[in-house]
Amino acid sequence: MSATWYECKVKYRKTHETGEQKVTTDTYLLDAVSYTEAEARINEEMAAYTSEEFRITNIKVANFSEVHPFEYSDRWFKSKVSLIALDEESGKERKTNVYLLVQANDVKEAFENTTKAMENTMGDYTIPSITESPILDVFPYFSGEEVEDRIEVSEMTEAVEADAVEQED
Repeated sequence: MSATWYECKVKYRKTHETGEQKVTTDTYLLDAVSYTEAEARINEEMAAYTSEEFRITNIKVANFSEVHPFEYSDRWFKSKVSLIALDEESGKERKTNVYLLVQANDVKEAFENTTKAMENTMGDYTIPSITESPILDVFPYFSGEEVEDRIEVSEMTEAVEADAVEQED
């Protein structure tokens, strides 16, 4: 089941680096099954993020087909990718546009990260545009099972490493 991504705009008082407090509106992205769940989740995330009062000013469905976080990157970029297919009946090329949200530090890195995200694509594609997104942070849905899976894998890895050490001795 693919995720539906919701873009949520939140207005709140934010303390800047100078110590000055200003009212700002920031955009966040999260996946949810409905507007109601998106609203509940952004309330939960923002309550953990700020002790100040905040107001959700807008929630809309985002048109991202995929979201690709990359380590050591601090900004989000919207990459327009045109998938190229050949129409067998007419013999003409047909382009279908999809949008990826890619994390990077600058446009060049966003292009490289988009290329990495698309490397398993079988067909031809082009990247006609990459623009910086106003999205400040992304909150993917975690059911809690993912953490349990990671713990099990970690425990299995530790057991295998312990066996390897015993066999060396």
